[in-house]
Amino acid sequence: MGRRLRSSLALACATLMAVSAWGALAGQQVMLRADVASGATVTLGDLFDNAGSSAKIMVGYGAPAGQIAVLDAGEVQRIAHIHGLDWSNPNGIRRIMVRSEGRAVADPAGPAETAGKMIQALTYARNMGAGEIVQPTDLTYASVPAFSAPQDMPRDADVVIGKVARRPLRMGSAVAVHDISTPQVIKRGDIVQVAYRDDGISLVLQGKAMDSAALGEPVAVMNTVSNKVIQAIAAGPDEAVVGPAAEEIRAKTSAVPAQFAALR
Repeated sequence: MGRRLRSSLALACATLMAVSAWGALAGQQVMLRADVASGATVTLGDLFDNAGSSAKIMVGYGAPAGQIAVLDAGEVQRIAHIHGLDWSNPNGIRRIMVRSEGRAVADPAGPAETAGKMIQALTYARNMGAGEIVQPTDLTYASVPAFSAPQDMPRDADVVIGKVARRPLRMGSAVAVHDISTPQVIKRGDIVQVAYRDDGISLVLQGKAMDSAALGEPVAVMNTVSNKVIQAIAAGPDEAVVGPAAEEIRAKTSAVPAQFAALR
């Protein structure tokens, strides 16, 4: 067999192996069900048609009867891919709402105490301690009496996911913006990089944080060389900015969420 023929056969074999490997990695294409419901746990089979042998893989916990669980779409996509399922998420959704298959249990208090308008509200799926970070699995949608709903109750779970509980929060209580805060990115005593950038000019100095601050909050930083105190805006972990960049960050982080629930 000539050298050229052997090279051609080797190339053909390598190509075939590469195509086979790609096919194995590509996984089964799946689509998210239009109506997602589950029991105590949420599986890939609950979320996707044609999940095959991966149908029983758990991706999260279901909601109590009559409520709705919230799943992070990116995490679901990652778990599906690990188990051989490819979901392209063509609509770019960020949260997957999963209703409970169970029936709501009647309130033992009776109609006299439960009478009145009920609304769907974002509530806590478990008890949370002060300082805990709110995760998608910590939230669920449930019916609550309209009179008890807080005025700053958000419609969108994204408003509170990733934020920190200011105080202990009770399972089943409606979410309120005033109960949460942005995690601190700078703590008192941290060594902080302070930057000024404008029109091609970039200056950076190092200082010591005089107090703690969350993203977008003002923070006093003492220059470790001159001992002068600079007023800056927290921009990230142990990072702060002054000048035009500071105003941009403050504008983005101080905006009040536009969509709150209609309580009446």
